[in-house]
Amino acid sequence: MVGMERADVSWIRTLGAQLPARPWRTRFAPAPTGYLHLGHLVNAMYVWGIARAYGGTIVLRIEDHDRTRCRPEYTSALLDDLEWLGFAPDIAHTASFRDNVHPHAFRQSDNYPRYASALDQLDVRGDVYACACTRRDIANVAPHDAGDEPRYPGTCANGHVDRASTFARRVRIGEELEQFDDLRLGRVVQHPVTQCGDMLVRDRHGGYTYQFAVTVDDMAHDIDVIVRGSDLFASTGRQRALARMLGRTTMPLVLHHPVIVHADGTKLSKANRDTSLRERRSGGASADALRGEAAFRVGLTPSAASLTLDDVTALFRA
Repeated sequence: MVGMERADVSWIRTLGAQLPARPWRTRFAPAPTGYLHLGHLVNAMYVWGIARAYGGTIVLRIEDHDRTRCRPEYTSALLDDLEWLGFAPDIAHTASFRDNVHPHAFRQSDNYPRYASALDQLDVRGDVYACACTRRDIANVAPHDAGDEPRYPGTCANGHVDRASTFARRVRIGEELEQFDDLRLGRVVQHPVTQCGDMLVRDRHGGYTYQFAVTVDDMAHDIDVIVRGSDLFASTGRQRALARMLGRTTMPLVLHHPVIVHADGTKLSKANRDTSLRERRSGGASADALRGEAAFRVGLTPSAASLTLDDVTALFRA
């Protein structure tokens, strides 16, 4: 299991030199589809630790674009957890999400017009087409190993699907390679069209997808540095390609950090009902103790000793 021995943290020595010299923004962007667990705490520690160590500004964004899975009670709970843990954002303070003022610039469910405008922008360029394929359809015609992502084979790319018959839309992805430097992993080369094919940006229910919404929001919110788990590593190339199509000229820096995994290699998940932070808190765990456990589980520290907020920041200073 990750965390049983100290991970390679040599990348921290060069982190400050790689981050933007000017004031920069990063974001913590949870999806309220369940209660936060230890894996979310790991991400918060990386986001806040790096930002506080190197002068970054932290945006809190509530990624509730999926209206079928997100619940107000989960949003309220995650705000409680952040306040209890001491992770205060600099922009979009937790209190601003508790009132009923709408629209909120950093709540995705309030910003469908933003996504519609971005989709129209791509549509005018001729990059968008309607898609009638279900996930099962794609999986059946695009063989893949269990746990791997099936590549969309372009079934509807010739434009034969009547747009009035479905809300689903895909964006054509070009053949270009995406090359970038991960702040922890170094040089990366990805080929989005080979990995995923043309991207689904709006589903058949009219909901905008994670890949699309987060790309549009990172542009709208002037995010300079994206800090997220390695489980989202494959998303970076396709989001860069999409951002470029939408007119972004300076791409955000990225850092993908380790994630906590079970003995079988699967990551912690709300869907699997992994123990939530609120349950641990109710059971008597302190915020310092949970931070220490989280850091140990991803190899940031050699033991699970408690960590204060200042200790978290110190972990990322060279």
